[in-house]
Amino acid sequence: MSTALLLEVSTVDNVINDAERAHPSSGRALALGFLGVACFSLTFPATRKAVPTLGPWLVTFGRAAIAGVLAMVALRLNRCGRPSRIQIRRLTLVVAGVVVGFPAFSGLALQHAPAGRSAVITGLLPAATAGLSVLRTGERPSWRFWAWAGLGLTAVLVLLGARSHGHVAAADFLLLGAVLTAAMGYTEGALLARDLGGWQTICWALVLALPITVPGALLSLGGVHGPVPMSAWAGLAYLSVVSMFLGFFAWYAALSMALSLGSVAKVSQIQLLQPVMTLTWAWVLLNEPLDALTVGVAVVVLLAVVGSRRNA
Repeated sequence: MSTALLLEVSTVDNVINDAERAHPSSGRALALGFLGVACFSLTFPATRKAVPTLGPWLVTFGRAAIAGVLAMVALRLNRCGRPSRIQIRRLTLVVAGVVVGFPAFSGLALQHAPAGRSAVITGLLPAATAGLSVLRTGERPSWRFWAWAGLGLTAVLVLLGARSHGHVAAADFLLLGAVLTAAMGYTEGALLARDLGGWQTICWALVLALPITVPGALLSLGGVHGPVPMSAWAGLAYLSVVSMFLGFFAWYAALSMALSLGSVAKVSQIQLLQPVMTLTWAWVLLNEPLDALTVGVAVVVLLAVVGSRRNA
């Protein structure tokens, strides 16, 4: 297990290093951001596979507990120094945001909401991350950036309105909670990654959460009854290893690099692509509908990402 994990960590590090060599300045941050978003894009379909039989709480705590064990091994193998007390306090925001908050809110929502619809709502995440980064870091993107970002956000909201037929469900409010907690975790994690390193930040957050996630997972496991299909276990495995662990290697590296360049808001807009990618996965894996409106919104979102990148 240790050798395999070290190989996985080394592989991701090599991908990151290759991206840094291939893309100058902010280009490499964008490349890493895209890699992270690609990993995250399967999160909701995987959650939809796991939640019906495993339940939202086992999925929430189980994915974090498994990732936390992997993170502990990775930190030990790489002999990483412990964070300071101040950094530990700040890491609690990352824990609350992306280790517990986002998985819990989204897991509860995905008991009832389709993965595609949920992904559209979380299209608000780039705007939330950009807004928090402005408040937290004093970053000031240009008005052209906000115009392009607004175009992408409007496209996502149009798709949401079309999918919901004007009806706001309880799941939508849970997903808004997921957006806010994730934005908080992303912003604070980006700031910490400057000192701790990108993958070390999420690893320490996962390790600090183990006293909560391991008991939570064990207690939730008792609520699982009857046979569990392999697709549910596969969904949990993906959430644990990729969504909660490896995907953050690239994402926090991207945000940390962007922060040093004063462009966190710009890099965060790459996540506008995530709903489109998730909708595609939901169509392929879950047979959820993919129509002309979705394709049209995908094109607009792509243009918004390109425009915001060039005008930040």
